[in-house]
Amino acid sequence: QAANKARWEATPMRYDWREVIPYEPGTPEYFQEIYKRFFAAVRKYLPWTRVPFEQLIPFQSLQDKDVLEIGVGQGSHAHLIAPRAKSFTGIDLTTAASVMTRQRFAAFHLPGQILQMDAERMDFPDHSFDFIWSWGVIHHSANTLQILREMYRVLRPSGTATVMIYHRSFWRYYFVDAVLNGMLRGKLRTQGSLHAITQAGTDGAIARFYRPAEWTRLCDGLFNIQSIEINGQKADVLPLPAGPMKEWLDMHLPDALTAFLTNQLRFGTFLVARMSRV
Repeated sequence: QAANKARWEATPMRYDWREVIPYEPGTPEYFQEIYKRFFAAVRKYLPWTRVPFEQLIPFQSLQDKDVLEIGVGQGSHAHLIAPRAKSFTGIDLTTAASVMTRQRFAAFHLPGQILQMDAERMDFPDHSFDFIWSWGVIHHSANTLQILREMYRVLRPSGTATVMIYHRSFWRYYFVDAVLNGMLRGKLRTQGSLHAITQAGTDGAIARFYRPAEWTRLCDGLFNIQSIEINGQKADVLPLPAGPMKEWLDMHLPDALTAFLTNQLRFGTFLVARMSRV
């Protein structure tokens, strides 16, 4: 967990790896630019009518619920959820994310509290929340099962949670990493194992990947799985190095086609599970 914290302190999710954000960190313009970049990618595989993530976050039923978000990043999801919830609490392992999200809340006068906290050891009383949201976070933990135990503890008996964790797809794991990267590009020789290749291609100090059945088994005794769906970024079906060719394909391949591949054919690397407390 110390390695996780160090990694995310050094490289927070600012979405600036290709193009520098031309605004001072912490300003409204800075957050609006991050918002634009993040949701532009999301719209390609999860289009919305009114609010981003409306298919996954039950915005209409949050007005009487106490909500916890695990892993706030730069606060983009928190910005959507906090004004619509009875109360909002966001936690993050790092100083960088918790400070920046507090600045976002101050800049836009958002209600709620942002705390620096390890989700493996949450400092909340039992049965504190009605709904937990976490997007792309708990699979990076040193002990994902311990986070699930903590989620169970702090949820009320009727509580629900929606989490996104990484999906071990046949396309990504066996074709892209094993065949394309491992054999054709020689990474099995240089890195030694398929596991090492997969880890090298992810963010964070560690990342776990789950098939739906594996995730269901991990949650056994803690959560009932209400539904699981797979989606993912357009880049999931374009296993090319960054450059003009990948940019051209990203621009010209229809979003509906790539969303069909990531979502319906399950090429995507995002596994979204809706869960209720046992």
